[in-house]
Amino acid sequence: MTQRELKKGSAELLILSLVEQRARHGYEISKLIAARSEGTLTFQVASLYPLLYRLEGRGWIQGRWVEKPGERRRRFYRLTPAGRKVLAAQRQGWLQFAEAIRRITGIEYA
Repeated sequence: MTQRELKKGSAELLILSLVEQRARHGYEISKLIAARSEGTLTFQVASLYPLLYRLEGRGWIQGRWVEKPGERRRRFYRLTPAGRKVLAAQRQGWLQFAEAIRRITGIEYA
Protein backbone atom coordinates (compact mmCIF):
# COMPACT_ATOMS: atom_id res chain seq x y z
CA MET A 1 0.00 0.00 0.00
CA THR A 2 1.17 3.50 -0.70
CA GLN A 3 1.30 6.15 2.01
CA ARG A 4 -1.63 7.85 0.28
CA GLU A 5 -3.78 4.69 0.50
CA LEU A 6 -2.82 4.10 4.13
CA LYS A 7 -3.58 7.71 5.06
CA LYS A 8 -6.94 7.64 3.31
CA GLY A 9 -8.02 4.59 5.31
CA SER A 10 -6.75 5.85 8.65
CA ALA A 11 -7.15 9.64 8.56
CA GLU A 12 -10.41 9.77 10.50
CA LEU A 13 -9.07 7.48 13.22
CA LEU A 14 -5.88 9.52 13.54
CA ILE A 15 -7.67 12.85 13.82
CA LEU A 16 -10.35 11.64 16.21
CA SER A 17 -7.66 10.06 18.41
CA LEU A 18 -5.66 13.30 18.57
CA VAL A 19 -8.61 15.47 19.60
CA GLU A 20 -9.89 12.93 22.12
CA GLN A 21 -8.06 14.33 25.15
CA ARG A 22 -8.05 18.03 24.27
CA ALA A 23 -8.93 20.47 21.53
CA ARG A 24 -6.27 20.98 18.86
CA HIS A 25 -5.95 23.11 15.73
CA GLY A 26 -5.21 21.72 12.28
CA TYR A 27 -1.53 22.65 12.16
CA GLU A 28 -0.94 20.97 15.54
CA ILE A 29 -2.78 17.84 14.37
CA SER A 30 -0.62 17.71 11.25
CA LYS A 31 2.60 18.10 13.24
CA LEU A 32 1.57 15.47 15.82
CA ILE A 33 0.80 12.91 13.12
CA ALA A 34 4.23 13.43 11.59
CA ALA A 35 6.04 13.40 14.95
CA ARG A 36 4.27 10.39 16.44
CA SER A 37 4.64 8.36 13.25
CA GLU A 38 8.31 9.36 13.10
CA GLY A 39 7.72 10.89 9.69
CA THR A 40 6.06 7.82 8.19
CA LEU A 41 2.74 9.65 7.89
CA THR A 42 2.46 13.28 6.92
CA PHE A 43 -0.56 15.42 6.17
CA GLN A 44 -0.33 18.71 4.36
CA VAL A 45 -2.47 21.26 6.15
CA ALA A 46 -4.26 22.07 2.88
CA SER A 47 -5.49 18.48 2.58
CA LEU A 48 -6.21 18.13 6.30
CA TYR A 49 -8.70 20.98 6.59
CA PRO A 50 -11.30 19.54 4.19
CA LEU A 51 -11.24 16.38 6.28
CA LEU A 52 -11.68 18.39 9.49
CA TYR A 53 -14.65 20.20 7.94
CA ARG A 54 -16.15 16.88 6.86
CA LEU A 55 -15.78 15.41 10.37
CA GLU A 56 -17.34 18.55 11.79
CA GLY A 57 -20.22 18.29 9.33
CA ARG A 58 -20.86 14.74 10.50
CA GLY A 59 -21.01 15.97 14.09
CA TRP A 60 -17.97 13.96 15.21
CA ILE A 61 -15.87 17.00 16.10
CA GLN A 62 -16.76 20.55 16.97
CA GLY A 63 -14.66 23.55 16.00
CA ARG A 64 -14.28 26.84 17.83
CA TRP A 65 -12.36 29.94 16.74
CA VAL A 66 -9.81 31.20 19.27
CA GLU A 67 -7.94 34.48 19.08
CA LYS A 68 -4.88 35.20 21.21
CA PRO A 69 -3.01 38.50 21.33
CA GLY A 70 -0.09 38.53 18.93
CA GLU A 71 -1.18 35.29 17.24
CA ARG A 72 -3.37 34.54 14.28
CA ARG A 73 -6.89 33.28 14.78
CA ARG A 74 -7.08 29.46 14.92
CA ARG A 75 -9.89 26.97 14.87
CA PHE A 76 -9.61 24.36 17.61
CA TYR A 77 -11.41 21.05 17.23
CA ARG A 78 -12.65 18.79 19.98
CA LEU A 79 -14.34 15.40 20.00
CA THR A 80 -18.12 15.31 20.45
CA PRO A 81 -20.06 12.52 22.18
CA ALA A 82 -20.99 11.15 18.73
CA GLY A 83 -17.32 11.30 17.78
CA ARG A 84 -16.38 9.28 20.87
CA LYS A 85 -18.71 6.49 19.73
CA VAL A 86 -17.27 6.56 16.22
CA LEU A 87 -13.71 6.56 17.60
CA ALA A 88 -14.43 3.52 19.78
CA ALA A 89 -15.90 1.65 16.81
CA GLN A 90 -13.01 2.62 14.53
CA ARG A 91 -10.43 1.53 17.10
CA GLN A 92 -12.13 -1.84 17.43
CA GLY A 93 -12.25 -2.22 13.66
CA TRP A 94 -8.53 -1.41 13.34
CA LEU A 95 -7.66 -3.89 16.08
CA GLN A 96 -9.54 -6.61 14.24
CA PHE A 97 -7.94 -5.62 10.93
CA ALA A 98 -4.41 -5.58 12.40
CA GLU A 99 -4.97 -8.96 14.03
CA ALA A 100 -6.20 -10.44 10.75
CA ILE A 101 -3.12 -9.10 8.95
CA ARG A 102 -0.89 -10.53 11.69
CA ARG A 103 -2.49 -13.97 11.36
CA ILE A 104 -2.10 -13.96 7.59
CA THR A 105 1.42 -12.56 7.36
CA GLY A 106 2.91 -14.09 10.49
CA ILE A 107 4.18 -10.70 11.65
CA GLU A 108 4.88 -10.75 15.37
CA TYR A 109 5.33 -7.66 17.49
CA ALA A 110 7.90 -7.40 20.25
